[in-house]
Amino acid sequence: MSNPNDHNKENPISNKSEDSHVFPIKHAVIGILLAIMIRVYGYSEHIHPKVILLLYCFHIYFLLEIILAEATALAQALLGVELEPQFNEPYFTTSLQDFWGRRWNLMVTNILRMTVYNPTRHAATSVIRRKWAPLPAILTTFLVSGLMHELVFYCMGRLRPTWEVTWFFILHGGCLMVEIVLKKFFSSRWRLPWLISGSLTVGFVIVTSFWLFFPQFLRFKADERAFQEYAALGEFWKNVTRRILQVFLR
Repeated sequence: MSNPNDHNKENPISNKSEDSHVFPIKHAVIGILLAIMIRVYGYSEHIHPKVILLLYCFHIYFLLEIILAEATALAQALLGVELEPQFNEPYFTTSLQDFWGRRWNLMVTNILRMTVYNPTRHAATSVIRRKWAPLPAILTTFLVSGLMHELVFYCMGRLRPTWEVTWFFILHGGCLMVEIVLKKFFSSRWRLPWLISGSLTVGFVIVTSFWLFFPQFLRFKADERAFQEYAALGEFWKNVTRRILQVFLR
């Protein structure tokens, strides 16, 4: 029987994430930062395009954090069940394995693990050694994730796919495979400090997002549509507030 600890080291998509208690103040701060960023976009013609893309990275994370936190709170209020946090402080990541497996969009990670990664890894053990079975499972999982994102973007923009998003995930899957192999050979003898490995990982995610992820995102002008929806939502709540005040002030 294999050592469970060894099994966890081989598995690049961990079954458990670090438990973290999400404080309301955290999401209040994120909401304020998101509102500030939306205001900053109004001056985008005076800001370097690369800076705008960097803001989009934070925007996507903040928006997903808020939406999924609200869904978690709603499930707890209506069903009495407490869902696991969907993000685990991705800015503190130490590697691609840590980022994709234990910190980013954990619900999707768990779904892909059960439906793609585990079956592919099991099938691969009949062809290659168990030690290396995670590698094709990793690449297959990232390929499926890329195709899922292509479908989402197509539904949002109705534009012909350029497959840049798929290549983004294939690139990350390939780099994660290399990382796993290097860890097997060198992790016990040599390891980068957290500050360096974390900075390299976050930098790699941001740079590759600029290169392959955001071009497709911007082709169907998702940013402009989002701003229009924010304006409509703001106008809606303004009208609701006005009506409520009229009722109570009569």
